[in-house]
Amino acid sequence: MLKGYFTADLVEAGCDESGRGCLAGPVAAAAVILPAGYSNPLLNDSKQLTASDRDKMRQEIENSALSWAVGYADNNEIDRINILQASILAMHRALSGLIVRPSHILVDGNYFTPFNNIRHTCIIKGDSIYSSIAAASILAKTHRDELMMRLHDEFPLYGWASNKGYATRLHATALQEYGPTSLHRKSFRLGNDQLELKFKD
Repeated sequence: MLKGYFTADLVEAGCDESGRGCLAGPVAAAAVILPAGYSNPLLNDSKQLTASDRDKMRQEIENSALSWAVGYADNNEIDRINILQASILAMHRALSGLIVRPSHILVDGNYFTPFNNIRHTCIIKGDSIYSSIAAASILAKTHRDELMMRLHDEFPLYGWASNKGYATRLHATALQEYGPTSLHRKSFRLGNDQLELKFKD
């Protein structure tokens, strides 16, 4: 059972990212403020849900949240400032898109930089503990997946419709055969220090 809040009586925004370990495309982040007392038995860390259940919960979260937003940092920004800083940049952009100002930010992970002088708390595996972070994980994942499926039409050789830019064997083989696209992360090399390569297929 996910927890509804970290601190009672505060307006809390959950933040999470998606696409940090990909070879191509942006990193996405979402920020979500859920109503007090919100619960849904299907709500969970996005990685624990099927694609169908993630899509159902995306619609539910977007309809029920007091405020939500998604932000991105593109592959060029990732190459310039590194994937950790780009993930935080995407979170800041998502937080900037909220129409309700939170008084506390819950961040999945162990590192964050301050945003607009709002108190924040980093929580390792927070997407499996707090409802707002789980909701953010679902929106970040589904919005980024949707984007990568559209980008697949521009670059069909790399299998992004199925692998979403992650390092599958098809994707790695296509990179070796055809080289990188304008959307590939040039600072990511198979086996380099920014990417621990784990094939997804």
